[in-house]
Amino acid sequence: MATITFDPLKLVEKLKAAGFAQAQAEAVVRVIADAQDELVTKTYLDSALEKMLAPIRIDLAVLKWMIGILLAGVVSLVMKTYF
Repeated sequence: MATITFDPLKLVEKLKAAGFAQAQAEAVVRVIADAQDELVTKTYLDSALEKMLAPIRIDLAVLKWMIGILLAGVVSLVMKTYF
């Protein structure tokens, strides 16, 4: 998906300077690098959402037509009764 580029060696050095052991700093950098694989972009999220909403949009369009036809029928019956 999306990746955020960073210098892992520089991050390890910063973590070591902050008091982390070498192994701990490397483990933190590995976790951050692995977590990047699970990130998604806005474009991907939008396209996935559109795929999910497409059937709902079709159903709503059909319902609008059905309600329109039903209302037209009711109006015609009312007009036929009183006029």
